[in-house]
Amino acid sequence: MKKMMLTLLTGLMVVAIAACGGNEESKDAKKDNKAKTEQTDQQKQMDEIQKKLKAQQIDEKKTVAIVNDKEILGSDYNNALASIQGQMQQMGQDPTSKEAAEQVKNQTIESLVGQTLLLQDIDKKGYKVSEADINKQLDEIKKQFKTEKEFEAALKKSGMNMKTLQTQIANDIKVKQYVEKEVPAGEITDEEIQKTYDQYAEQGKSTGQEVPKLEEVKPQIEQSLQQQKQQEKLAQQVEKLKKNAKIEIKI
Repeated sequence: MKKMMLTLLTGLMVVAIAACGGNEESKDAKKDNKAKTEQTDQQKQMDEIQKKLKAQQIDEKKTVAIVNDKEILGSDYNNALASIQGQMQQMGQDPTSKEAAEQVKNQTIESLVGQTLLLQDIDKKGYKVSEADINKQLDEIKKQFKTEKEFEAALKKSGMNMKTLQTQIANDIKVKQYVEKEVPAGEITDEEIQKTYDQYAEQGKSTGQEVPKLEEVKPQIEQSLQQQKQQEKLAQQVEKLKKNAKIEIKI
């Protein structure tokens, strides 16, 4: 959650040091200067990437889409955009490239529309969350920070306030309730687990990695298959909701 709230690009500020005499400079000093130059270059690259990522954002007050009379604003778009950009970077992809720009935009809009439709259906079906459950989750988030001041600074840096964070927590809890009841994964068969394990074992052998026994990884495989099935069913649920929804994309 801390990473979701706030992503910081950090780097060392390097001071350029002029050489006072090439022959007197030691090997250690040369290595130190080289390291500092590399750090400076890395910082410049990170700053440039950050500028490109920010350039994909839009006006916070701009209407991005309207879903059943519910407006989705630029502020919502920018938050979802940052999440998708981060996911792509974790997978080694460049979200700032020309090829990726349209893909990132479409994924962000699709994500927001789907989320809005689900939340509308959740409210329609009367799912509720207690204040106690929200506060419990909020306390868990705060524990990731050393002080209350540090938490508040991260919250401000993320562009959120306490009210929007509590709303997000409430929505997350309701979505979990909804998924468990409306789109349960169902039973995972031994055949499915075995098939997945065989694929995993084959990949491991091809790369020369040691493959653990099925009994050792069976719980993880079962959990992964459940999550995969739930995601598929959730996507199908969104498609059903789209058929009866009025959706206008404004960007």
